[in-house]
Amino acid sequence: KLAPTLMSELFVPVPWGEIRGRVWGPRQGYPVLCLHGWADNCGSFNTLIPLLPKEYRYVTIDLAGHGLSSHYPPGALYTCLSYVADVRRVLDCEYIIIIIFLLNIFDDMSALFPEMVDALVLLDAEQFVVTDKETTSKMRQGLDEIIQFEASSKKKKVYTYAEALERLLAAIPITKHSAQILLERGLVSVEGGIDVVRMMCFFVRFFQCECVTVEGDHHVHLNNPEHVAPHISKFLQTKLSSSSSRL
Repeated sequence: KLAPTLMSELFVPVPWGEIRGRVWGPRQGYPVLCLHGWADNCGSFNTLIPLLPKEYRYVTIDLAGHGLSSHYPPGALYTCLSYVADVRRVLDCEYIIIIIFLLNIFDDMSALFPEMVDALVLLDAEQFVVTDKETTSKMRQGLDEIIQFEASSKKKKVYTYAEALERLLAAIPITKHSAQILLERGLVSVEGGIDVVRMMCFFVRFFQCECVTVEGDHHVHLNNPEHVAPHISKFLQTKLSSSSSRL
């Protein structure tokens, strides 16, 4: 088992508070991000991680509104896309994803940021939704812009009406008249000009996978981790060997 001294608490500042979690394993180990399901917290991996290969660095987080992490501001929705943005905030601080452990629909992370996801291990996964590459590219751009804006101390970028109209026409296939209609409620006045109001929706993509069935319920990884640990360990060791051979 992993030595207790190799587990530490994780604190990541975010605009509304902090994301909390735990880190297991050596600092130089291959990073593995572990994401829990709805109404759970990162403690759901406490019994599983000690049974997994010690060469990895396991990063477990409490998603916003779960465990010890801060809740979103009143009125904000808890969506999978919001959680993807939170994962990006954690990764920007220190970590790189190699494998994500999933209990709900978090495969959108692999769709929007494929270079950060070497592989996925899905526990009791939901069915995938198919979308096209252009859609995921736009979604990724939107998330990146939001996070960059949060980290920036600069003022909002100000546009003229003509510039805002040009940006909208370049972004989506609509007529000039339709764009003008949308801009009636898509612009806000700021000092020196106008600011563009952005909107985003949620999609994921389909990818090939291998399915293994084990005895247990939705929380088998917590209640009976010995049922899933051998399969995950074998997969991790395979990925480690494959990655090492490419160096």
